[in-house]
Amino acid sequence: MSTPQAGILAPVPSFSRYLEFRAVPDMDLRPVLNSLASLSLDQEIVICIGPGLVQGLGHSIAGLRPFPSLSGPGCEIPSTQADIWCWIRGSDRGRITHTARAVSHLLQPAFRRERLVDGFKYDQGLDLTGYVDGTENPEGDAAIAAAIVEGAGAGLDGSSFVATQQWAHDLAHFEGLPEDDRDNIIGRRQSDNQELDNAPISAHVKRTAQESFSPEAFVLRRSMPWADASGEGLVFVAFGKSLDPFEAQLGRMTGQEDNVIDGLFRFSRPISGSYFWCPPVSQGRLDFTALKHA
Repeated sequence: MSTPQAGILAPVPSFSRYLEFRAVPDMDLRPVLNSLASLSLDQEIVICIGPGLVQGLGHSIAGLRPFPSLSGPGCEIPSTQADIWCWIRGSDRGRITHTARAVSHLLQPAFRRERLVDGFKYDQGLDLTGYVDGTENPEGDAAIAAAIVEGAGAGLDGSSFVATQQWAHDLAHFEGLPEDDRDNIIGRRQSDNQELDNAPISAHVKRTAQESFSPEAFVLRRSMPWADASGEGLVFVAFGKSLDPFEAQLGRMTGQEDNVIDGLFRFSRPISGSYFWCPPVSQGRLDFTALKHA
């Protein structure tokens, strides 16, 4: 029986390394499946594959598609679709580094690394703005229902889809705003994390209220802050049994419904965006049954 990759449902770790890889043209990609399938996985590593890789292998996964490029008044959502995404998790940065090096070596020479971002847990789960991240995250059975595919058949049950984005914050601008403005951008008070009844329609919590969509758009967020010499921000990670809930939220954030733009764009912007399918595991290793039978 296949089960979800353990790192998807596990709590957010102390540290993370996010890796994205793109296929090298004119290389035989089939050996990559064998290499990835040889890995013994635990909750410290999550591996997912993109639509281009699936297509290049001559297969398909229902619901998997490239990340959309969207725009709205004063905002731009880029698509930087990659072929493999690897999330290394843990409490020891040295161990994370060596695991990431091992995965990178395993994928050579058919894949080259396109993105490496180190994430970290801030306090008890804050964004670098100081606001709690993922307050409305589903838990327990609700998390499984939101994030994990069930009833789809062998090789699909236990799998998941994930949307990933790297957001760059302008913290100097945000911190220069009056406290009320900052609260209204998020839709919650920073002081006690209470949702504001009179928040503007552009407030982030109103734009993305999961129960306000039809059908409801629940996802399991596993985002973490990042900071390096280039800046700082948030690595946004959202797992779902489908990509539709995330895409619905993204559409509303960029004003596709009503031309109202999410307040987040006043101080932050995404600089990457990819979709991936996260195979289930069987006996501790990736289960590619869905690809073999596609």
